[in-house]
Formats: sequence, structure tokens, C-alpha cells
Amino acid sequence: MTDSENIDDLSNWGRWGSEDELGTLNLITDETRARALAQARTGRCVSLARPIDPASMMGGPFAPPTPPSPPVQQAMLYTGAPPMGMAEVLVVTPHNPGLTHLDALVHIPVDGHVYPGRPLTDAVTPTGVRHGSTTAFADGVLTHGVLLDLAPGGRLPAAHPVTAADLDAAEQRGGVRVEPGDALVVRGGWEFSRDPANPMPGMTLDAVAWMRHRDVSLYAGDIGDGHPPVDPQVPMPLHLVGLARLGMPLIDGAEVDELAEVCAELGRYAFLLSIAPPRLRSATGVPVNPQAIF
Repeated sequence: MTDSENIDDLSNWGRWGSEDELGTLNLITDETRARALAQARTGRCVSLARPIDPASMMGGPFAPPTPPSPPVQQAMLYTGAPPMGMAEVLVVTPHNPGLTHLDALVHIPVDGHVYPGRPLTDAVTPTGVRHGSTTAFADGVLTHGVLLDLAPGGRLPAAHPVTAADLDAAEQRGGVRVEPGDALVVRGGWEFSRDPANPMPGMTLDAVAWMRHRDVSLYAGDIGDGHPPVDPQVPMPLHLVGLARLGMPLIDGAEVDELAEVCAELGRYAFLLSIAPPRLRSATGVPVNPQAIF
């Protein structure tokens, strides 16, 4: 980010019109997809999603123990006696940090508005989301992905503020460059934690400005906004600026260690990234299983 640049300069509101719901996904062109497809040379595939064991919704003294805030809860349904088939009810909390999920642009408002400047009262109603929802992801996402490993073989220090210099250094190590329309995948080597004695690293406004200047189409990583914030002046730059102002969809809670291992083994840090979320309309986020294909 340049010395003269500030948070108000980092905006894509109006860039693709007042009715736009795709945000930076507009940057994924046919040429971008062609570059992505050229990376799929061996067919090797790596998932970026965390495995989830649903917690039982059963209660009582004989119920199995469950985590305090499970991302997925499950109730089994027996259809007949003896059962003719098995079914279930799943309760999914899309924005739970333990679940790999794709944030819709409406997820974070700014000053009573959501991307690209629509009043929140117009975009969201008691019956659902009318603008900037997961409806925009109906066709899925297929683009050229790049992994930037910020801590090869280890992890970033606690509370490390990730800057543009960190991203530049990771590009040089990997021999790769993030181009317009690319999805940026970042590895910091961390599991989500709210431990105040061991605070997570986090993106800075400087790093988000770097993503804006590179025209990143989508962000995924094992680190995002720091908890607690690495910069109290801008506590959630990836969400408040990247998602809400730039219109850049975010994949929170990605699992990227295996991807980093495969990239290091193959000696290449670019791949075809495919994301096919369920066609769940009018929601603020949706679980996803991103696939990196080499």
C-alpha cells in the first residue's frame, strides 16, 4: 500500500455497476480459466476442506460428548421398524471457524451498506437475503490458483502481522506470481485459535491492498483476520475491506497443509482451483470443498 493510500481508496464499489453481485469473481475471464486448465497436467487432486465429524443432537446422560460450538450437528432418523432406510437432519452453522466455508458478499456490512453500496435494509429482509447472497455462487468457481506459503515447513510467529512484503517473499520462494483473476491461497501453518496467550497471525490492510493491486479474485487460507486483531485500528481488514469493500469472496477455515506438501513435492505452486458449492440461495455463506488439481 502506498503512503498516500488509505482504507477509503480500497474499494470496488461501482467498478462493475450498482447491481453487481459477483465482485472480484468478475475478474475470472475465459483466459484465466484457460491458464487454470493448463495447470491440470497429471490429474492429482488435493482437497482444501477440513474434515468434519458431526456432533450428535441427542441429549441426556447417555448422549455422546460434543464440542461446545460444533459446526455441524446431526440427528439420525429411522424410517420404520425395522428401518427401510436411513436419513438424518443436519444443522449447519456456515460461519463457524471449524467449517471450511465461502463467505457471500453480504456477510459484512460497512456503514449500513453492503457491496457495492446497497443499503443493508434493501439487501437483507426478515425472509432472507435479496442482494449479495450465495445465489451469486450458483455457477461455481473455476480459476487459476496460487499458493503462497508464508512459513515453509513451520508456522508464522504468534500475532504476526502479514504484510505485502510477506506475500512478495513467498512469491519469490515459490517461483510464482499472482496474476489478475487468480485465487490466492495462503498458508501460515496455524489452526484456528482464540487462545489469548497464543494469538494467531492475521492479514494487515497492507496485505489486502496488495490483493487489490494484483486483482485477486478469491482468497483462501489457514489464516485470515487475526484474533485478537493485529492492528486495532483496522480490526478485520480481510473481511471489512477485502470482502465488504473489494467484493472479494473469502474461503474461511481452509486446510492447506497437504496442498503445501504437494506443491513442494512437485516444485510448482500454481494449480487449477475448482469450487462447486451447493446451489443454496439467499444465504450469507455456504460450506465448500475446494479442489486443487495439478
